[in-house]
Amino acid sequence: MRLLLDTHALIWWLAGDAALSPKAQQAIADEGNAVLVSAVSAWEITTKHRIRKLPGVANMVADIGAAIADQGFTQLGISVLHGQLAGSLPGAHRDPFDRMLIAQAMLEGLVIVTNESLFDAYGVTRLW
Repeated sequence: MRLLLDTHALIWWLAGDAALSPKAQQAIADEGNAVLVSAVSAWEITTKHRIRKLPGVANMVADIGAAIADQGFTQLGISVLHGQLAGSLPGAHRDPFDRMLIAQAMLEGLVIVTNESLFDAYGVTRLW
């Protein structure tokens, strides 16, 4: 299975936080699964840390790339096609970070690891 971590799933995994569901923890830990982290998550974490909405991630912000690599996760860049789909997605979900994750999951055929049920409206496969 190819998994795309939502930003909070990434933060909770790296912090060992129990907010991450047991099912998500098991899937991420399964070496048979490929785990991807979007560049949009690095952007979201850094932005929210800067504006003091995520004060507890200072160590992560210092080198998100290393944190991702240390876990054996794969970085997923943002393409023009990802941007085009994210911008054209219908619906009321207004969070641009989430819209990009949804677009990437759709285009790349990824299972998205998130607790956000709003993602279900877009037809992506969600694991939680």
